[in-house]
Amino acid sequence: MANKRVLMVVTNHTTISDDHKTGLWLEEFAVPYNVFKEKGYEVKVTSIKGGEVPLDPNSIPEEKNEKWHEAEEELKNTAKLSSDDANGFDAVFLPGGHGTMFDFPDNETLQQVLQEFAEEDKVIGSVCHGPAGLVNVTYKDGTPLVKGKKVNAFTDEEERDMKLEKEMPFLLESKLREKGGEFVSGESWKDFSVRDGNLVTGQNPMSSESAAHKVVEAIES
Repeated sequence: MANKRVLMVVTNHTTISDDHKTGLWLEEFAVPYNVFKEKGYEVKVTSIKGGEVPLDPNSIPEEKNEKWHEAEEELKNTAKLSSDDANGFDAVFLPGGHGTMFDFPDNETLQQVLQEFAEEDKVIGSVCHGPAGLVNVTYKDGTPLVKGKKVNAFTDEEERDMKLEKEMPFLLESKLREKGGEFVSGESWKDFSVRDGNLVTGQNPMSSESAAHKVVEAIES
């Protein structure tokens, strides 16, 4: 049997404001990457613009995590996401980081790729702010991807805890609700993720592993 293939798409956006740097939240990429690799899956890492991926400074551990080394190497020179990436994969996974709030929602290529995955009922997974990539995705008939589905993401309460609610282009929980998603959540800063069919969403960095395992469950089911 051919190996399963997972497409990972990450942000290239670097700033929230002049004095607040952002990017990809490392744990939300490295932990799922390792889960997929341990399953023997082939993983292709892409980003919105391609090239080296910026990390949110707050997500870089003080002591290097050797288990994340291979994942970090993948971020040094990523392929630019292409419409061709809609084909040949069993699942797509969107890690978070506040950068995703700025370059995921309106990127035409990402929207097209996700629409193709949705139309073919392939597995779509995301965690924390990664679901920002889902808010504008529709099926070809215009129905929002998340409408009527159980979804989860970084909550409005967690955004307020970060004191970044006014710095964001929108609040992710509120936007997913607005699009018809049935938003479910756990306690702030605790592991919580939800699977509704082939759609998997996780709440925060602590949910990276459980979201990845739910993606694996969906791929294998």
